[in-house]
Amino acid sequence: MNATFAIIGSVFVFVAAVIHLWIFALESVLWSRPSTWKQFGVRDERDAEVLRPMAYNQGFYNVFLALGAGLGLVLLGTGFSWEGGIAIAMFALASMVLAAVVLVTSNPKMLRAALIQGAAPLLGLVFLILSLVA
Repeated sequence: MNATFAIIGSVFVFVAAVIHLWIFALESVLWSRPSTWKQFGVRDERDAEVLRPMAYNQGFYNVFLALGAGLGLVLLGTGFSWEGGIAIAMFALASMVLAAVVLVTSNPKMLRAALIQGAAPLLGLVFLILSLVA
């Protein structure tokens, strides 16, 4: 195992978790604010209310991914279960990356959001893989 790559990967895992916690907050906690739903391309309050249950649900998907990444980091960092930690972290990261791919392929106008959502997990995944093979 390459410790340098593992540390760099862990930093990106942490960043990805924080981004997904923020997305959770936007979708599930702060959705009623016009500034929030406008970030998601929702034009008016009526549409925001229609989308509220979906946004709330989607927010929890994001928090669960963040918690998976966080659990992976805890297991990696404590040495309790390095193999389990890397497996959980990599699963969470791969899920985040794939969700970003789905976002941009379903709506190319969401490229910026997909990059925000997917860049850190992709880099984390690459560095964790490198830590295993280098």
